[in-house]
Amino acid sequence: MVPANFSELAKAAKPSVVNIRTVTTVKGGGRVFRFFHGNPHGKNPFEEFWGPQQENGPSRDFKQRSLGSGFIIDKEGYIVTNNHVVEKADQITVKLADEKEYDATVVGRDSKTDLALIKIEAPDELIPIKMGDSGKLDVGDWVVAIGSPFGLEQTVTAGIVSAKGRTIGAGQYDDFIQTDASINPGNSGGPLINMQGEVVGINTAIVASGQGIGFAIPVDMAKGIIAQLKTSGEVTRGWLGVGIQNLTPDLAEYYRLEDKGGVLVTQVFKGDPAEKAGIRANDIITSVDGKSVSSVRELSSVIANTRVGKRTAVTYMRDGKKKTVYVELAKRNDTVSQEKSEPEKTGDLGMELMEFTPDYAKQFGYEEDEEGVLVGGLTPGGKAESADVKPGDLIKEVNHVKVSSNKAFTKEVKKVDEGEALSFLIRRPRVGFVVISIER
Repeated sequence: MVPANFSELAKAAKPSVVNIRTVTTVKGGGRVFRFFHGNPHGKNPFEEFWGPQQENGPSRDFKQRSLGSGFIIDKEGYIVTNNHVVEKADQITVKLADEKEYDATVVGRDSKTDLALIKIEAPDELIPIKMGDSGKLDVGDWVVAIGSPFGLEQTVTAGIVSAKGRTIGAGQYDDFIQTDASINPGNSGGPLINMQGEVVGINTAIVASGQGIGFAIPVDMAKGIIAQLKTSGEVTRGWLGVGIQNLTPDLAEYYRLEDKGGVLVTQVFKGDPAEKAGIRANDIITSVDGKSVSSVRELSSVIANTRVGKRTAVTYMRDGKKKTVYVELAKRNDTVSQEKSEPEKTGDLGMELMEFTPDYAKQFGYEEDEEGVLVGGLTPGGKAESADVKPGDLIKEVNHVKVSSNKAFTKEVKKVDEGEALSFLIRRPRVGFVVISIER
């Protein structure tokens, strides 16, 4: 059911929404806005937010002017916007709904989530907007976007929440709200509000050439970051010290998990908090401080948003048993031998195995101290190839028994009669763990 009108919402939010103009000196005509630069999908899907950027511009310096939006969060003059709106700006001007203009200074920026906090000194009392709870949003709920698309100040558009938890290639903290409320260049940093007039998201991106597809940062993610920026001007994130991946149905079955929730630990970094607490590779983390986690994104977000040094309860499954350890999180830092091995043929399975060496670890992107047996080649049409084993796979376990040499592998295979199933736990480059079954 469409609400009768949105005028009361727009009227209440208007004094809190601001237009942001920036001036940036571009050295030699290079790129100014690098929002989502390095997108793994190739072409930058958000280019239309600023228009195509020419790689080969004039050699002289020039002034790049741009527009964005933001919203006031307290009477002291703090304003939330996007990092890409103010990044590298030499001058920032904020225009309020009453047409008054003020110079703004950057309090802090966080490029990882594309959030920024700026501040103005205004003699008159400012009207902050209410912060809501994005966790209570449901797909299909009505939302309103307010901002300055194409410089058209105080533009109000309405739509619904099209999806939640979107991963769009922006970075490891992707968790966007997708909406069909019209968002265009200049809306960046403006609020996405619910029907109670509360901010539930920060409008951030659009898909190039997309119709009715816009993305907003959930306010629940933004709150902690904004608080850190306000206090210290920077963001510090918790670090557990593990490599992780999502559980697939095959992996859940392999580990005999009744509850399919949790995140698989693929590796544990030496000297980091997880190792000190006794967490091991192949453990399945199910909750942090009592909060259930069921995906890499959820676990990464919870750990990143936990205070560095906090004694944090991490619950995991190992060999079918639940355990809880307390980990003191560290601060996240964002910033080979030539041994050779001849392949050993396993004719009945159709694959050649290599002893795993540091040289091969470097070649395939594994840790040097990992254990397993490396698949060096496959017999065309053989059992292994038909089961989707690939060259470069590292076989870690055979029927739940760890194998670290060709001899150990052969020993476990021989325990199984012909015609019975062999289950291999395999680590695959750039993929993670997979489970493959082959009939002997």
